[in-house]
Amino acid sequence: MYFAALLARTEDGWEASDTELDDVETLSDLAELAREASPEDDTVLVLIEQEDAWFGVVRIDGEDDPRIYVSDAAAASRSSYGEILLTAELLGRDPDADEPDLDALDLDGTEDGESDDDPDTASDDEEETGAPADAVPHGPVGDPVILDDLGVGEKELRALDADDALSAIAEALGASEVLETVR
Repeated sequence: MYFAALLARTEDGWEASDTELDDVETLSDLAELAREASPEDDTVLVLIEQEDAWFGVVRIDGEDDPRIYVSDAAAASRSSYGEILLTAELLGRDPDADEPDLDALDLDGTEDGESDDDPDTASDDEEETGAPADAVPHGPVGDPVILDDLGVGEKELRALDADDALSAIAEALGASEVLETVR
């Protein structure tokens, strides 16, 4: 089960709104949705969780680029909402690199009749790390100090458990009551 909410900081404190992500296909779409929640260019946090698996925080400050933190990239990569957050840049990949040509891929795991057990056929990236170059890391990715100035430091953010992280973040922000009204 997924939950997503917007927390917009205003002069009067935090305002929460439940948000539907079905029409959001890209990080740009998500950022635009967040900016619409705060006409004054105040800070807006998009909080997303998949129960017991992962959580993500996207921070939008006015027209600045979104800042992102995802608690478990591998778990999020298996989620349509998680894929929105896991940009090439966030994963440390070259965003301008061309995607591989599917017709040129060796889909049976062998090349020119060689066995896929042959150590000489491993890619350079696999030899260095033991994993394919496009593997998504297990564990957190993104900006670990995304909430530092709001009272949730890097150590606290990394220590949060996926099933209660959003409540803990909202409590630290003084926004737990408004978050619970949209939950």
